[in-house]
Amino acid sequence: MSALYEGKVVVLTGASVGIGRALALELARQHPRLVLAARDEARLQEVAEECRAAGAEALVARTDVAVQEECQTLVERSLARFDRIDALVLNAGMSMWARFDEVDDLSIFESLMRVNYLGCVWLTYFALSELKRSRGQIVAVASLAGLTGVPTRTGYAASKHALIGFCDSLRIELAGTGVDVTVVAPDFVVSEIHRRSLGAHGQPLGESPMKESKIMSAEECARMIVRAMEGRKRLVLGSLRGKFGRWARLLAPGVVDRIARRAVERGR
Repeated sequence: MSALYEGKVVVLTGASVGIGRALALELARQHPRLVLAARDEARLQEVAEECRAAGAEALVARTDVAVQEECQTLVERSLARFDRIDALVLNAGMSMWARFDEVDDLSIFESLMRVNYLGCVWLTYFALSELKRSRGQIVAVASLAGLTGVPTRTGYAASKHALIGFCDSLRIELAGTGVDVTVVAPDFVVSEIHRRSLGAHGQPLGESPMKESKIMSAEECARMIVRAMEGRKRLVLGSLRGKFGRWARLLAPGVVDRIARRAVERGR
């Protein structure tokens, strides 16, 4: 097994559940030094113990990426413990599940932007000088919804579009610095994000609206992300449907709209 991340310092947000937990465990097999960030410290401690058992070092750093000061503190704690950052993995996220004309709590849109977009901007800002020093990498876990519209996900899609635009622009600016920017855009994945999706009234749904037996597992998604990291890829799309839609959108956008609508209606 390759061990490109052995001894490397990887800062991972959203590490307590779902894709983040699976990604931490997948990386742990390579014996890196992990900084595990999320809001749920108890769950983070559990993930950290599993990572240590697999041979990784692990620092638990309770962080709310929606707060700029906590993003700065996360970077400072990472450097205080390990004195470098080799990879910044921007995975923390939240979602919504409601038609725009049904929404009666507009704070949903601000919350989505703070977590899915601004948190990534702030963390990148505070870590960038260290990433330049290590000739490291920035890895953004976005979504196919960041490349096309998806009904019932207006705020989520907008925040992921913003994230991908930020990464694409930053990649050009960083040319020649040795810092690579990777965007991973999964399709639907079994994750806590669906149960925690905000409904029309601003409250979490409490249960997943997805047919989870028919969508990608968090473990499969984590393996895809690690392969993208190892190859320092530019953009990785998480399904054949996504790859088709990427190009079909240029030629037949109405077809892609129908595919997105059917995917949501069928719950997968």
